[in-house]
Amino acid sequence: MTANQEHNSSLSPIWQPFTQMKTAAPPLKVIRGKGSVLELADGRPILDCISSWWVTVHGHSHPVLAEALYAQAQNLEHVIFAGFTHEPAQKLASKLLTHTPASLTRIFFSDNGSTAVEVALKMAFQYWQNLGETNRTSFISFEGGYHGDTVGAMSAGRSSLWWESFAPLMFAGDVVPFPATFDGDEEVESKEAASLEKLEFLLKQGGYAGIFIEPLVQGAGGMRMCRPEFLQAIAQLAGQFNVLLIYDEVMTGFGRTGELFASVKSATSPDILCLSKGLSGGCLPIAVTMASEDIYQAFWRDEPDKAFFHSHSYTGNPLACAVSVASMELLEQNPNVYQGMEKLHRKYLNQWLRNHPKLERIRTCGTIAAMDVKTDGVSGYFNDIGSVLKARFLEAGFLLRPLGNTLYLMPPYCISPDELESIYRVIRQVLDTL
Repeated sequence: MTANQEHNSSLSPIWQPFTQMKTAAPPLKVIRGKGSVLELADGRPILDCISSWWVTVHGHSHPVLAEALYAQAQNLEHVIFAGFTHEPAQKLASKLLTHTPASLTRIFFSDNGSTAVEVALKMAFQYWQNLGETNRTSFISFEGGYHGDTVGAMSAGRSSLWWESFAPLMFAGDVVPFPATFDGDEEVESKEAASLEKLEFLLKQGGYAGIFIEPLVQGAGGMRMCRPEFLQAIAQLAGQFNVLLIYDEVMTGFGRTGELFASVKSATSPDILCLSKGLSGGCLPIAVTMASEDIYQAFWRDEPDKAFFHSHSYTGNPLACAVSVASMELLEQNPNVYQGMEKLHRKYLNQWLRNHPKLERIRTCGTIAAMDVKTDGVSGYFNDIGSVLKARFLEAGFLLRPLGNTLYLMPPYCISPDELESIYRVIRQVLDTL
């Protein structure tokens, strides 16, 4: 294949994710990354402002993670995880149990966020089946939620516009309004009350296996944020009606909300917790689904058919577990890198963007800052302004990938204050050209 063919999207064999291949510009070839900067094949540096789809929490090519990967590869690269275990998995499980709510005592390994959610769905469903409550077959989720791309995960996030063409494949469920809030929101309490009223109404009908929610921040749905008080009210209702509370922290985990986990920041304890993305610091695919002891005990039976039948070839991969342990240790040793970023976000928001006439609904949560660009079109992922902004930021040397008219920052924790401020400056410059 020639160089020209490689960069011609109609000739390249690579089919890219979330991309209309016919109209998309040729992909940019990256040859290396270091810290918060990517280097393109043509020599241009690109500041990674979104941690490459939210996974590289420590930045690119971190030497500690690279050393952990190399050391483990010299010892054991993989082994079947059914009937076997190994030290990296045991170390990782121990670290996760140390930092997550005490209600979670068991860990099931898989390999990406969507499958972590699939595991949670199957686990919650079979939990009730094993207890003999066979009417518990439905789930409640929140409007705007995104839980992954597999059929079960799509069903949990059925309100997402992306999934309309797959609707015949998805199982039914109910959706509750999400009380998205922002700085200066005077209606947040009334929005929360309306959402909780709808949730309670549904729970009174019975038949639910669990409630799915992205705690504190909905990611792909537009970086929509809710208050800890709202999660606390949901947890209270889940307990009152004896329904499993399932947190999808695939994005919000590992410091993104300003604490290691959104469940910790909100002082709530889910029955099931899904983790992936930043778990390995962006080095290798890995995910876990954590469960309470009550759930685990429902599968602890003499009957073979009561076991949890789910697996992946790369379940508990030693390489992925080893770098995840190293990543967790970096987070333990340097909590200031994620706990202090919200203060910097607010400083630069106030300095560069707070009163910009083209912005509204500015919001922050830990390492995440988001804002909506005012346009004549309908707000949301398919607003045309997103592709315009993305192209202009790339031209300026910044990887920002707006969700329609929602512009957000989720940088790696290694980003310097000067680099972070430069993002806000370029946002201001680009907005001034619209």
